[in-house]
Amino acid sequence: MARGVLLVPVGSLEQHGPHLPLDTDTRIAVAVASGAARARAGVVVAPAIALGSSGEHAGFEGTLSIGTDALCEVLVELGRDAARDWDALLFVNGHGGNATAVSAAVARLASEGRRCAAFAVSAPSGDAHAGLTETSLMLHLEPGAVQLDLAEAGETQPVGELMARLRAAGVRAVSPNGVLGDPRGATADLGRRLLDELVAGCVTAIDALVSVPAHA
Repeated sequence: MARGVLLVPVGSLEQHGPHLPLDTDTRIAVAVASGAARARAGVVVAPAIALGSSGEHAGFEGTLSIGTDALCEVLVELGRDAARDWDALLFVNGHGGNATAVSAAVARLASEGRRCAAFAVSAPSGDAHAGLTETSLMLHLEPGAVQLDLAEAGETQPVGELMARLRAAGVRAVSPNGVLGDPRGATADLGRRLLDELVAGCVTAIDALVSVPAHA
């Protein structure tokens, strides 16, 4: 018998500047999903999808990517199987490069009558990659994984202005150290506040998902 909501963190394994671990996106997505699950009865967090679509970071050692098409297929098959035991499914996506795959997977699953949605782990006022936002979150969640003495500013232009170059040439061509933003000044206290905001947003996404009837 189907029950409750399954949250699936979707992360990545990619460079995050010289100061953050490769699996930063996964760790943050898991933390957001776990916080949201604690706030609502009947919500469970699945093991994370730890490899995502990170081709834009391929110029940096340590990055591993399965690409958009493969990630989409993984999420669709997982969603189909989860529907056997769960009323609804929410992908908690911690990496912007996964967005196309996640959106396509949600659309296919919804068209098949499955109740599913996605929540993007992105602070509205935050920077894009390995900057103040992610560094603060990691200082709050796992300070031992942050090498703050290595933190340095990268490309600080708004990501919207960089998107064409990022898509054409990848992150390394835009920011040689792999940072999009400035991590200097990051604090655990800011990270705590950011996490609270993200968890609240994820809870709202859960509530919206369960209030919408599944397609016939």
